Amino acid sequence: MNNETIILAGGCFWCTEAIFKRLKGVASVTPGYSGGDVENPTYEQVTTGKTGHAESIKIEYDPSQISLKHLLDVFWHTHNPTELNRQGNDLGTQYRSAIFYQNQEQNKVIQESLKVLKESNYYSEPIVTIIEEYKNFYPAEDYHKDYFDNNPNKPYCTYVITPKIAKLMDFYKKDVKQEYLKS
Repeated sequence: MNNETIILAGGCFWCTEAIFKRLKGVASVTPGYSGGDVENPTYEQVTTGKTGHAESIKIEYDPSQISLKHLLDVFWHTHNPTELNRQGNDLGTQYRSAIFYQNQEQNKVIQESLKVLKESNYYSEPIVTIIEEYKNFYPAEDYHKDYFDNNPNKPYCTYVITPKIAKLMDFYKKDVKQEYLKS
């Protein structure tokens, strides 16, 4: 199995991790920080908005089971790529919508996916997602890993993440791993 990786930022990494780890073909999802200028930043540093990092996820996936194009489709439809430096009540550059490509082949797929999204008129506002070349990724502290699954009853999880998971189930249920399907 030759897995590939992509780094996405779609607001709070607790939300994006919970969504993407549920998809068939995704081997792992690691929450972390990408795109900034501080080496090995802490959560406290990133939340100030002064490090330049975005809360991101590093997705390791099997392209024979799920394509980058499909991962991007899920990305575009499970967060709001029209909000500049925010997702809902989460404000700041650390919550920006961004994709960090690792090679020109990825960039080509990303640019085509963005073009298709814009032509679909799915969103009435302009897409503000930043597409930039990968320069770094630092894993977040351990307590961020599997945050939603470990804390489903915390208010943020209940009011912000649960509706995103519901949207995933509504639109992408056929792509969800069996262990996450409710009978």
